[in-house]
Amino acid sequence: MLPAGLIGHVRLRYLGTSAQKARLVVDLIRGRRVEEAIATLRYTHKAVARDIGRALDSALANARLKKPEVDVDRLFVKTAFVDGGPSLKRIRPAPMGRAFRVQKRMCHVTVGLGEAALPHPQAPRRAPAGASAAAPTPPGTSTAPESEARPRTPARKAADRPARAAKGTQKATRRGKAPK
Repeated sequence: MLPAGLIGHVRLRYLGTSAQKARLVVDLIRGRRVEEAIATLRYTHKAVARDIGRALDSALANARLKKPEVDVDRLFVKTAFVDGGPSLKRIRPAPMGRAFRVQKRMCHVTVGLGEAALPHPQAPRRAPAGASAAAPTPPGTSTAPESEARPRTPARKAADRPARAAKGTQKATRRGKAPK
């Protein structure tokens, strides 16, 4: 049973990498079109990108199986998230008879595809009845005040800076004592 609004859905379980590493790659494809997501995963230099790419291909195949008439160009990654899975606890020998615990983490990746709605051709929008029709500003002109529109030259920068006290008006003290 697919969640509402999803056409293709896949859950890759017990993937042998940490959820943090998998989330870095899943965040790259969430919300993108399927072709973009496949290209992104193909050229991502992370080992987990290959596994997530296989999951995306499987979700695409599931979408084609569920709706054979689906337009692949309109599909996008609607949901993509990573959940933590179980950890395998292992022991690594350490010096002087001690042992370090090693956790081999796993995660579950979920990818769901949705279909984007076709843009409807619309008439140009009109201004509301109460709005005044102001003349558009010609290109190359600014609506900012004159003082903000001018470029900041070195002379203007110096004029904007607060006046500083003259150098050498106070003698430096040494170790908190007044000079002799």
